[in-house]
Amino acid sequence: MADSDVRADKKVQTMTDHNVYDSDQTDDLPSNWGRWGDDDERGTLNLITAESRLRGYAELASGEVVSLAVPISPSLFAGGGPWPRSQVLSPPPVQQTMTYTGSPPRALSDVLLIYTHHVHMTHIDALAHIPLDGLVYPGKSLFETTRGGTINHGSTSAFTGGIVTRGILLDLAPGARLDAEYVIHAADLDAALERTGRSLEPGDAVVIRGGWRVREREDIDDPYPYFALDVIQWLADHDVSIIASDVGDRVLSKPGAEIPLHDVALARLGMPLIDGAEVEELAETADRLGRWAFLFVCGPMPVQNSTGVPVNPLALF
Repeated sequence: MADSDVRADKKVQTMTDHNVYDSDQTDDLPSNWGRWGDDDERGTLNLITAESRLRGYAELASGEVVSLAVPISPSLFAGGGPWPRSQVLSPPPVQQTMTYTGSPPRALSDVLLIYTHHVHMTHIDALAHIPLDGLVYPGKSLFETTRGGTINHGSTSAFTGGIVTRGILLDLAPGARLDAEYVIHAADLDAALERTGRSLEPGDAVVIRGGWRVREREDIDDPYPYFALDVIQWLADHDVSIIASDVGDRVLSKPGAEIPLHDVALARLGMPLIDGAEVEELAETADRLGRWAFLFVCGPMPVQNSTGVPVNPLALF
């Protein structure tokens, strides 16, 4: 299929006044299925080229590095009080048995049990994370995707080589934050991009700030801003390679909620998502330097055949 045909197919024809999509009419949603072949597992990461990496390198000037990850404070799994926020003065019994046999102990060690899509943890979603109408990007059935009891298509295996490209910060509420349940539209992204004085190029990463820090959300049901479908069309039209944000889709636990970032950007465009990004320091640094473009680097743990993995994305100025 020619690129021009794919771009034509990506146009949204079922948008309403509120930009709510009908998931039964998936042929009308933005899509990259078939654009890079029927067996593709990289999705929009295919847009990252030597040229887009060089654009990122060209942004380096001051040598400053900013992390976009929320620090993780592990909860004790064996002993030490009620889960998940307990603090104790000494290791739980299992840890003591493992590391305090002998005097002095020869080493200290940990066993980490990670829920890869925890809302309070910065993580990257693999393309297999969300099926749409029983299909995983770029049209693979769930049977094909999970055959053999593992994720054998569209998994985190696609990230083991790392993600390096130019990044651009779109601050939707400079010096403030969006109202709760504010619906973010493409016009908001256009305005934020105009404020940067830059333009997007194919393969760029986009980091979006709404001013809602992940660590401050106590309950997944708390109202917070979310994206309308026309934002996903905007990402498709600009050939964005990956998105990181401190806001996201409507709460998954609400019946009938639309989740365009996951249902469309992830499942239809094949665009990896970095959920729960911490972007306050990035916004402060960009404002101080007067520069909203940077080298974006993300080297996920080389965990293969998973639907997601914790990440520590970096912005280098």
